Amino acid sequence: MNNQRTGLLAATVLAVLAAPAARAIDVTAGAWTLSFDGNVNANYIYSDCADHNDVAGGLACVSDTTSNSSSSVSNGLLPAALTVSGATTQDGVNLGFTFGLYPGISTNDGGSPNLQDIANTDLGHTALGTAGLDVRQVFLTAGGSWGTIMAGRNIGLFGADAILNDMTLLGVGAGNGDYAAPANTSLGSIGLGYIYTDWLSQINYTTPDMSGAKVTVGIFDPLNTLGQVPVNHSTPGFQGKVAYTAGPLYLSASVLYQQQRVLCSDVSSCALAAPAGSYVSYGSSAFDLGGKYDIGGLEVMGWYYRGKGVGTTGLFVLANDAMGTARDSDGYLAQVTYKIQDTKVGVNYGVSNLDGTAVDRSTLCGGVFGCLVRRNDKVSLGLYQNVTTNLLFVAEFTRTQSKNDADQTNSSWNINAGLFLKF
Repeated sequence: MNNQRTGLLAATVLAVLAAPAARAIDVTAGAWTLSFDGNVNANYIYSDCADHNDVAGGLACVSDTTSNSSSSVSNGLLPAALTVSGATTQDGVNLGFTFGLYPGISTNDGGSPNLQDIANTDLGHTALGTAGLDVRQVFLTAGGSWGTIMAGRNIGLFGADAILNDMTLLGVGAGNGDYAAPANTSLGSIGLGYIYTDWLSQINYTTPDMSGAKVTVGIFDPLNTLGQVPVNHSTPGFQGKVAYTAGPLYLSASVLYQQQRVLCSDVSSCALAAPAGSYVSYGSSAFDLGGKYDIGGLEVMGWYYRGKGVGTTGLFVLANDAMGTARDSDGYLAQVTYKIQDTKVGVNYGVSNLDGTAVDRSTLCGGVFGCLVRRNDKVSLGLYQNVTTNLLFVAEFTRTQSKNDADQTNSSWNINAGLFLKF
């Protein structure tokens, strides 16, 4: 998978789950209370990209045939958003629902806002384009003193806290330079310190608060390994999370497990000898843990993850080699921010590692896409200024580097400035 496709795949929309709370409209209709929340944001992003592509799966942006720089006016890590939710109590049960609609401002060149028409990435914007709409949230809740059940499509558990506490969430982070055929959003620190949590169909249960601690466990619609024939229809995914809050201290840990099945036609270990429909299987598992501490405007945050058969950047992206063997991966994001009145400044540094196999080195190195990525890392510097209660000015600088198994390196950097309006 080349840099551009990986970047477009991972482009995210997280919207108001992590934006500062500022509910604009509450409407009471009979026994129901309806709420409307959202944001609109836009950034000018300039990227200076590497002039060669040696790293398959690298996230440092790579120039096209005409220029090693790119300019865009686009969303950052978040798209625009409009969420509609409702709540009521019936027979002692607290009921709720949420619909989350996420339009981008970049022209959508085809299909999913995050999986663009890769064949047309060099065409750029043309007349008569239109933005795309991403529907990421459709779920219900039912709760009481016994806890809460959530059923529908919502953010995952594994990796969620890392991205929700990333300072570049309201900015851009890794701009990636891939806006010639735009996804709605940038990378932030996705694949550069954590794996994208994603939005997943699920049913989960969260315990009531237990002296600051909550536990969530859920069953998930299975995800197949990207780029391979889907055969996993019978083994669901499982995720769990423990979170603890005590004043300015927040800690959490999450886990993921899913059985993967890869058709023999996709791997060389059994493609020739096995009967049609045969598959290779392995268990994908991962955990993350971390926390943050805020005192006097100074906040220190860090999260670490480790997995087998989960890949890098997105869930089950580059998860196994050509023989069907699961790859190991790990990474971390460290961050320090300081807020003085209406101004916050911060720095974060993230690393995502993917452990290639002997098969990877023998089959990919020297090929047209270069050797498989071994490490993606970045550093971001950010300034976040509250112009008003609802309007935020954002300015960032980010340097991104990708290294492969042969120690070849791609490097890029980007700057951005923009406005984020929450309501």
